[in-house]
Amino acid sequence: QLQASGGGVVQAGGSLRVSCAASGLTFSTYVMGWFRQAPGKEREFVTTISWDGEFAYYADSVKGRFTISRDNAKNTAYLQMNSLKPEDTAVYYCAAGNGVAALTPDRYFYWGQGTLVTVSS
Repeated sequence: QLQASGGGVVQAGGSLRVSCAASGLTFSTYVMGWFRQAPGKEREFVTTISWDGEFAYYADSVKGRFTISRDNAKNTAYLQMNSLKPEDTAVYYCAAGNGVAALTPDRYFYWGQGTLVTVSS
């Protein structure tokens, strides 16, 4: 029900936008989040956006570099990543959940399959 896409290989300092297309759920009623998991590490919160796009929260590690957005008419969420660093290399997962400031995985009901982002130095 969530399909992430847009991952790839990018050089450090570059930009990439990943997308998350939703189907089979009322997209506009869910908060959307992005998490990432690097090899050998636990899944970590990246960012989340409210159902109406009014509020967004970011992990300190990506604040000022990443921007989350959504288009409810297209049932799609986006993650624009700028000034990428090698430590941003991970599989990026989108998720749909509820609640304000949903910063932990347990707040999310639906998960995409993940898209790999590799940042080369």
